[in-house]
Formats: sequence, structure tokens, C-alpha cells
Amino acid sequence: MTTAPRVGIFTFRPLDPLKDAELLHSWVTHPKAAFWMMQDARLVDVERAYMEIAADEHHHALLGLREGEPAFLMEYYDPAHRELAGLYEPQPGDIGMHFLTPATDTPVHGFTRAVVTAVMARLFEDPAVRRVVVEPDVANKPVHALNEAVGFVPDREIQKPEKKALLSFCTRERFFAVQRSLSATGVTA
Repeated sequence: MTTAPRVGIFTFRPLDPLKDAELLHSWVTHPKAAFWMMQDARLVDVERAYMEIAADEHHHALLGLREGEPAFLMEYYDPAHRELAGLYEPQPGDIGMHFLTPATDTPVHGFTRAVVTAVMARLFEDPAVRRVVVEPDVANKPVHALNEAVGFVPDREIQKPEKKALLSFCTRERFFAVQRSLSATGVTA
């Protein structure tokens, strides 16, 4: 559980590929989610994609809840086996991450930053996780800014089959140092 002042309490639960598919479908096919690359997905495509993740020992999906209601999607994966396999030299304790906040008619100031902070805190709850790795599209400037705000350091551009990506890393130490610094200045997630 993570509490984000003025935003709410975030918790996580395993994603149910069938029960949550309709909700996910509305999120991933929205124009705001263009970088998720599922714009033309049918409901069955979303079900299939998340059933594959549910069956994959190296890739996991969680539904993020805000005050108990579905509010965002979090995925994490072993970069030695998924997404980044063969594209960089993974270190022990590396974990890959994706997050998606859905489009809304009533935006909450600071929500997306609070989400990425909660996602990172959730990943670092596992003491084996030493570093989080992300590979957003190079054109996704808002996500680059969010990633940097929580401690990610860009490394280099890489070419994935589906996109040119900005490979970035955030160590446990850097994430918690950024959080302490924000706390000391009175800035909240």
C-alpha cells in the first residue's frame, strides 16, 4: 500500500485476464495509450495478451487500485527473458517495468507521478530487486520526464522490433534518495 497525499491510497492486485479484459480494453485502445501499441486491439486480443502474461513466469501484470477502485495498470518482467533479452547486459537484481494510467475526463493533479512512484515502491518491496529498467518509446517525452522525476537515468537509445526506445535505469538507492529529497523539500509524489 502507498499513500499519495492529495491523490489517495494505492494498492495492487493480480490482474484477471478475463474479468479485467473489458476495462483494460477501454484503457489500451484509447488514443492516450498510443504508446501501448494496442490501438486496434479487439477485446479478445486483450484477453489473449493478458492470458499469455498470466501464464508467463517472466512477465506479470497487476491492476493498481486507487481507494480500492481500478486506476492503473502495472507490468513487470525479467529483462533477461522478456522485452530486453539480447538488447543490453542485465545485472543481477534487474527488473523491467511498464505502467499505464488511463485517460480520464477528471484528471487529478499529480496522479501519474504518484502512480509511477507507487509502482517503483512496489517493485522495491522485493529485496532482490536492485535496479528497475524501462524502455519507453523515444517519442514518449511525458514518460521520460516522469521516469526522471522518480530517479531514472537515461542510458541510450535501443532499437526494439516494435519501436526505438530510450533505455533507462533506476537503482534502489537512487529512487529512495529522490524520495528523501522530495520529502525534505515538502514535495509529494
